[in-house]
Amino acid sequence: MAEVATVGPVGEGGDGDTSVLHQLKVTVDKLYEFRDHYFEQHGIDQAAQKAEDVKAEVSKAIKLLDELQEICPNKAQVYMQRGRALNVTSDFDPEALDMLSKAVKLDPSLVEAWNNLGECYWKKGDVEAAKNCFSGALTKSRNKVSLRNLSMVLRQLGTDPVDRLKNIQESVTVAKEAVQLDVNDGTSWFVLGNAYLSVYFSGDQNLQILKQCMSAYNQAEGDVVAKSNPDLHFNKATVLRYEEQFQLALMHWDQASALDPTWDQPSMKQTQLLTYLSKVADMVHHKGKLKAKRLQSMLKSLSEKDLGPYGGGSFESSTGKKVPLESTTLANLATGLNKNKLVLGKVVCSVTTEETIPFTFALTDKEGTCFAVTLYNVAPNYGTIVGDSVAIPEPFLQHVDFQHKDKKFQFSLIRVETPLVLVVNSRKLGLDKQAPTVLACTTMSE
Repeated sequence: MAEVATVGPVGEGGDGDTSVLHQLKVTVDKLYEFRDHYFEQHGIDQAAQKAEDVKAEVSKAIKLLDELQEICPNKAQVYMQRGRALNVTSDFDPEALDMLSKAVKLDPSLVEAWNNLGECYWKKGDVEAAKNCFSGALTKSRNKVSLRNLSMVLRQLGTDPVDRLKNIQESVTVAKEAVQLDVNDGTSWFVLGNAYLSVYFSGDQNLQILKQCMSAYNQAEGDVVAKSNPDLHFNKATVLRYEEQFQLALMHWDQASALDPTWDQPSMKQTQLLTYLSKVADMVHHKGKLKAKRLQSMLKSLSEKDLGPYGGGSFESSTGKKVPLESTTLANLATGLNKNKLVLGKVVCSVTTEETIPFTFALTDKEGTCFAVTLYNVAPNYGTIVGDSVAIPEPFLQHVDFQHKDKKFQFSLIRVETPLVLVVNSRKLGLDKQAPTVLACTTMSE
């Protein structure tokens, strides 16, 4: 770290006091700059060394702070800056908690001390105490750090599903305010993206929410500090996975692993997705590995009656409008949304994975063409079974075709946002087959 200027004469409230306070702050600010801009000065191949390098810089900073605090009469500032220095790593530090607690007792107006104290409690696992610190800081100043930290905390509070959902919605509101205070701060955009991701996993598996989440993450990536955060790439990969942009998801999990080689979650998620894609490709290619005789018997049984309420050549939209439908084959579908088209086929198999979203099955039509189908917002414990006839109105189609390292994936995929549009065995699925709006899982670390 760079050396600071020589300390001038010290006097209570005089120029010497101001100079020392400035040096205390600069010393710790440089420590955070070293951490946040590490990869601007070091290659990504040194990522495994980052934590140790930061700890070494902390030791240097503490030594300098020890010298400066001897000539600084403002003990609140001394405690705050020492607490900040010890709080720079991701680990909980009891001394940092002690220093910051002393700082806010001596000077309750120190917003930065309250924010760091809240982060200490967060690392310790005391979420309620962390919330009190951030909320208290906001009564003194509406600042982006308190707001985005409060957003993170809110998503961890509440045992009742209704309360948790309310907290998640509030977390979006405060994260938006943090962004509005500084639209160039990538960390605030990252936290807003995480808030949207929590909304998605709260049960509302709406593609529009994922798009809002992705937009926030893209904004975050424009900031060099946020871009170096492995959590950003991990969470962005999660969104890309559910947007079914599989190749990009794998790339961002790769980046998360590169930025933090000690973190095993990204490689675990990669393995899960690669296993899933391999299973889907295999089931589509082999049409569920059904025996030819059984498959032909199933396909021959398909008839107009399997269309159920869609058999009349139209369906009623949510607005009550009649929408015309034309039956077609899987092979004749175009990439993207196929408006006014209807496909019918037999389920030949489903894919069992560790993740419950989405429910995935393979559908084969009368011509023998087989596509994968991903079904979102489906109720727990519901899924189609082999032999079910399924009609899908206005199917959204994409073709998966890419190679990741030594593995190649190639298959066609229909995405269905809600089971309510499906007709299974000639009957329209009811509300009992749609997932209720309850918290399904939590987001990753921030």
